[in-house]
Amino acid sequence: MYYTCAGCAVRACSNEEKENLPKNCPMRDRELMDEAFAAYALPENHDFYVTASELEALGYCQWPRLKETIELCLRMGYKRVGLAFCRGLRKEAAVVDSLLRRAGLEVVSVICKTGGIDKTKVGIAPDRKVHPGEFEPMCNPIAQAKLLNAQNTQFNIALGLCVGHDSMFYKYSDALVTTLVAKDRVTGHNPAAAIYCAEGYFKDRIL
Repeated sequence: MYYTCAGCAVRACSNEEKENLPKNCPMRDRELMDEAFAAYALPENHDFYVTASELEALGYCQWPRLKETIELCLRMGYKRVGLAFCRGLRKEAAVVDSLLRRAGLEVVSVICKTGGIDKTKVGIAPDRKVHPGEFEPMCNPIAQAKLLNAQNTQFNIALGLCVGHDSMFYKYSDALVTTLVAKDRVTGHNPAAAIYCAEGYFKDRIL
């Protein structure tokens, strides 16, 4: 039986009354829940999780995500952070880089097109390029991750990486990653807009 939290009307996880759990509620798997809870006590998880959770209260409905990200880095004592960004958001990346440095952090930044390899070299058909017939460098999230790993970044920030390319960056990054910007050119990089308008303006553009 699979979980369907997105459609749950009971929300027993939000209170202390656990008598009316849905039949497929994840909380019925006590062994898994206990195992997950125990993991927060591990040295590599505990301080990070507690710090992130405390920031939620400190900046609740006051701090933008950028401020939260900077505060997390500072409170965790990170000195060197990585910034993996999309070429299409290079101006935004420059602003973020500047702000992180002003906060006292050392920033190692790597653009998505690093390597300068044409898309056809990796198996993308010429007619599947954004601009067929032209040189078009592939996004290179694995290289971005490996370059930041080689620079020993303590924490990495993903800024505007493509859907799927971001997944590969997370997979190969040695350091934990947070996403500062989720790329969505159609909505001005605000993916939630399509959700809010799923039955309205975006109705015919999603499914």
